[in-house]
Amino acid sequence: MTRFRKPMLALSVAALALMVAAPADAQFGGIVYDPSNYAQNVLTAARTLQQINNQITQIQNQAQSLINQARNLTNLPTAVLSSIQRDIDRTRQLITQAQQIAYKVENIDQVFSQRYPSGSLVGTSSGALVTNAQTRWTDALASYQDALRTGATVTGNIDGTRDQTSTLVTASQGATGALQAAQAGNQLLALQTRQLADLTAMVAAQSRAAAIQAARASADEAQGREQTRRFLAPGAGYVPQSVTLFHD
Repeated sequence: MTRFRKPMLALSVAALALMVAAPADAQFGGIVYDPSNYAQNVLTAARTLQQINNQITQIQNQAQSLINQARNLTNLPTAVLSSIQRDIDRTRQLITQAQQIAYKVENIDQVFSQRYPSGSLVGTSSGALVTNAQTRWTDALASYQDALRTGATVTGNIDGTRDQTSTLVTASQGATGALQAAQAGNQLLALQTRQLADLTAMVAAQSRAAAIQAARASADEAQGREQTRRFLAPGAGYVPQSVTLFHD
């Protein structure tokens, strides 16, 4: 009985020694657990998850970029160019309707050669002198009327300018993209161009009236000298005639 216990004790010790000598990842039940492999798998999964997150972020950025590009390509819903063009056409029409002396070089040269002569008036008949003086007075009067009409038209455009400016500034402040902001800015520049055109037309009309009046004064002065010379000329000077004011 004693000899039988010694071999059993020896077997138990050997089995315990075998268990102690076995690797740390060996477990009962046939399941093997490797800590280093588990850690590697966790790290690989974390890196894969990070890559997926980066891809999602990249897709979101691309989507936002496309949205921004769509906004930048959106046209401005507000347009005042047609009304600006109408105002410019109205002012330009006044220029083309200038009375007596048009805004054309050939017309000015022709008119001045006829009734604003710069040379001697010796050969001009008295009837032509009177007619030219009357025409010059008409030229001056018409130029003043044209200047007043131009001023009234330019002044009338102020209300439209205020409304157009308010509309464009509001549209520019509420622009959703670069294209809308640029279009609003371009229309504001067009509005400023129209204002400059109005100012140019006003200055031109006033300068025209002043120039015609100055030319009229110069021509009248020359005509006055010629008429005085003829009145004081010896020989066939002034001959009094009887005039009948009332008839029986």
